[in-house]
Order: sequence, then C-alpha cells, then structure tokens
Amino acid sequence: MSETRDTRDFCPRCGDSVLEREEPLPGEPRERDRVLCDACYFEDFELVDAPDRVEVTVCSHCGAVHRGNRWVDVGARDYTDVAVDEVSEALAVHLNAEQIQWGVDPEQVDRNTIRMHCTFAGVVRGTHVEEEVVVPVKISRGTCDRCGRISGGSYAAEVQIRGRDRVPDPEEQSTAVEIAESLVAEREADGDRDSFVTEVIDQSEGKDVKLSTNKLGKAVATQITEELGGSYSEAPTLVTEDGDGNEVYRVTFAVRLPKFRPGDVIDLDDGEGPVLVRSVQGNLKGVRMATGEPYEARFEEGETPDAEKIGEADDAVEATVVTVEDDNAVQVLDPETYEAVTVARPSSVDEDAATIEAVKTDAGLFVVPSESNAAK
Repeated sequence: MSETRDTRDFCPRCGDSVLEREEPLPGEPRERDRVLCDACYFEDFELVDAPDRVEVTVCSHCGAVHRGNRWVDVGARDYTDVAVDEVSEALAVHLNAEQIQWGVDPEQVDRNTIRMHCTFAGVVRGTHVEEEVVVPVKISRGTCDRCGRISGGSYAAEVQIRGRDRVPDPEEQSTAVEIAESLVAEREADGDRDSFVTEVIDQSEGKDVKLSTNKLGKAVATQITEELGGSYSEAPTLVTEDGDGNEVYRVTFAVRLPKFRPGDVIDLDDGEGPVLVRSVQGNLKGVRMATGEPYEARFEEGETPDAEKIGEADDAVEATVVTVEDDNAVQVLDPETYEAVTVARPSSVDEDAATIEAVKTDAGLFVVPSESNAAK
C-alpha cells in the first residue's frame, strides 16, 4: 500500500493546518505573514495605512499647495478639493488587495479643519474586506514664493508698448497686454511658476508691462511685433549680483509699433493716389484706392514710409452712384454735400452698382475697394 503525502503546512501562530502556499517568483518580495492561516492573517491585517493627521499649507492668494520644498498649482476649486487630494496622496492600500474601491465623505469641522471619512473595500486572499479610516486635515494659509514676488513688485523685464510718431490706440494696447498674459498662461499650464505679469502701467505714450524674467520679456516683445508689426530694442541695466556673484540685469524691451495701421488711408505723395493699408507685418502692404491695384513697399527694420495719414477706412460711408462714366471714373453723390462729383473708379466697382463705400479725405473723396471692405 502506497503512502499519501500530506500537502498541508501548519500556521506558525495557532498550529492549524493550511494549504501549501506558492513560493514567490524570483525577485519578488517575500511577505512575512504569508505562512499564516487566514484567521491569524486577518487578525492584524490593515487594508489601509493612514496618517493620524494631514497638515496642508495653501497660498491664500493663488491656492497653490506647499509640498516638500516647493509650491504646486493644484487647480482646486476650494479647500475641500485640496483636502481630498492631500489625503489621497497620504493613504496607502495593502499590496495584496485587489479590486479596490474607495470613497470619501468630507466633514467641515471649522474654517481650518476638514475631517475626511474614507471607506475602502477590496479582495484579499479571496475574501472581501472593508475598512473605514478618519483623517483630519488641518489647513493653514501662507504666501507662495510667486505671489510674494508679485506683491513685492519684483520684475526682471519691462516691455514698453509705443508707436512711431503716434500713441498706440486702445485696441493695440489691449492686444499687447493680452499677448503677455497669454504667454504667461501657456507657461503656467506647463508648470512654470516663475513666469508672471507683475504690473501693467498706463502711460501717456502707451503701456508698460513688467514681467518676471528677461526670457519672458523677450518672448512678449517678439510676439507683439509679429502680430502688430514694428520692431523692438533691448536695453539691459545692471541691478544687483546674486549669491554666487553673478551680475543680474533688468532688461527694457522698447516696442515701437508701425507709424501706420491696417485701415489707414495714406498719401505717399508719389502722384499715384492714396493707399489703403492692409498689413504692416514686415513690408507695408495695401491697395491703391484709385485703381484697386496692390501696393507693397519694403523698408529696413525701424524705418517708416515717407507718407501722411489722410483718413481711415472705418470712416467710410455709403455714397449713391449717379453714373459710371468709364473704366476709370464714376460719378457719386458727396455724402456730406450731396453734390454730384466724379471720383476715381477702382476695378472692383461694378457697372450696375447702386451704392459704394467712400471715404472723404483732405485729398478728396475716394472709393474704398470692395476687397478691402470685405477685410474690414
């Protein structure tokens, strides 16, 4: 008669027999309590390892949370969200637990304390287990490095928005500030907390935008000139030395927007009639108002055309067409005097047109080419 081998081991704590357990794979940690029977194993089992208390410092200005030795933007809607996030980071679930489910019920104790009631459920050794832990979260308020620098007026670059022989109009100034704020927002979204707008100052000549870094200042000046035209110059000023003896410079970026804007009607005094400006990005581009022919002039950086502004397309009004005289002329009613006058006819004016858009300047009445009207 053959012997039947007993494949059971014995629990070292209570002596009850247990089924032989598989050895861990090479390299896997050997759990100390794996040899215990289920009853002894669950006597000391804790599904969740939770701290007695969580303390959180939140910036009272921007809501950033202090973690370790740095401030982190968490995007929380309120302090309850902060408490949930911090407790989630602090809790640890047993490695042997599977099919984990958990929930949290915040209890606002007072303005600075939130008691987090956390419930967990999972499967361990084929057994469904549940556990509830209560973690108080203490909220304290402070000021992060970034907000401290902003409130202290710290800045490393200043972008001055000016115009050549004119003051930038409100729309241009607003666009320039929006460009600065947009670039800062992009860097913030990438986790850069060193980029910020310290202050925007209204000056009689335009706006001054103070920024946190020279790199950001250069990016803002570059983007403004790319979108609005013009050029900029840099003027560094030594302000101090850092702890390592390196010189620290503050840089002023002087942006000079072009003398003319899209929509301006300018007289180049070249005998070919005024030009309606379409673009000032790079070369000056426009259209001859008398013929509708395109115009483009190339200038060196910082230069402006020898021209005079005589009107704006935005001032155009509807004028009644009396008759189309020929390919080059059309008779219309002056929108102010209602007298019939003959004006140059751009190629875009149809023979059967009943009305046209016209702008009155010191140089006379001019039809606004229809293509430019569409672009306005």
